Order: sequence, then structure tokens, then C-alpha cells
Amino acid sequence: MAAIAVPIQRIDKTLDMPAYAYPGDAGLDLRAAEAAVLKPFERKLVSCGIKMAIPRGYAGFVMPRSGLAVKHGISIVNSPGLIDSDYRGEIKAILVNLDPENDFVIEHGDRIAQIVILETPTITLEEVDELSSTERGSGGFGSSGMGL
Repeated sequence: MAAIAVPIQRIDKTLDMPAYAYPGDAGLDLRAAEAAVLKPFERKLVSCGIKMAIPRGYAGFVMPRSGLAVKHGISIVNSPGLIDSDYRGEIKAILVNLDPENDFVIEHGDRIAQIVILETPTITLEEVDELSSTERGSGGFGSSGMGL
């Protein structure tokens, strides 16, 4: 797979650049550019201290970090948060604390989310009178059953 270059501007130069935690990871860790406290069931827009120029034909998807989700109930309200290629503002994450009892403290520099950059082809819609049939058909939520 070919690597792509994504220009990045650090608004907060004290923060580390977004980075992969391990070789082969899909998501680059995003850090908090501000301190905050999320009370139970509260949501906050948290700055990540960067701007990106995502190339045309790609988009950024801001996603939760699994460790924060399982250990603290922290997620992203609009997961994944979509960053279009023509957006040049600061990257931010809309965090939510789903823990019913405990506050979640965010310190400046904490890894709070991750961004995945994916290719997004331009789609041409073609209206038809009927769609082709499949084995699944119109079976939706739960239609494949609960079997293991």
C-alpha cells in the first residue's frame, strides 16, 4: 500500500504530533490541547491542537480509543467524526462520558481519540426501478441471528 503525505499544522506546538502507537495501526493518536473534566453523561468538544490538509479523494474519521472506552466509558458522540478534504479548521473530538458515576479528567497532552485517513471515491448515483436481489435481501437489524 502506498503512503500518502498529509500536511499538518500544529496549533499547539507543545503537543506531540499525531502518531501510530504500533507499526501497522490504522489510527493516529490525537491528543487533548486543553484540560477538561467530563461529568457522567456529559459531552464536550475537545481541541486537538492541529489542522490538517487531507488530500482530495480522502477523508479523516475521528474515532474513539478502545482503552478509554472499556476502562472509563469514554466515546465520541458522532463516531466516527468526519473530516472532509476541504476542511482546514482545527481538528476536535466530541467526547462523551458514558460512565454513570465517575467524572473523567482530561489533561493537556492526553491521547483522547484517533484519526483514520481513508480513501473516499466520488460516487455517482444511478436511479433504477428495482435493485438486484441477494441472499440477504431486505433483512436488516438482527436478520442474521444470534448463533455463534
